[in-house]
Amino acid sequence: MTPQQIAAVRFVANAITDTIKEAGPLGAPGGVIYAALSAQGCTLQQYEGIMGGLVRAGVIKRDGDLYLTA
Repeated sequence: MTPQQIAAVRFVANAITDTIKEAGPLGAPGGVIYAALSAQGCTLQQYEGIMGGLVRAGVIKRDGDLYLTA
C-alpha cells in the first residue's frame, strides 16, 4: 500500500469508530455503515476487510449486525 492509501484507510477507520461511538451503547448497524461507505465507492469486499480488521485489532466489537466500541 502507498502512504496515501494507508492514510485513506486510517481516515475511514477513524470515521467508522467515531460513528460507532456516537451511536451509543446499542451500537451502529453494519448495514447503515456499509451503505454510507458504498455511496462513496467502497465495495463489499473492502467494507468486510476494514470491519474485520477493526474487530480483529480489538478496536470495535461485532454483535450480529451491530458494531460496538470495544
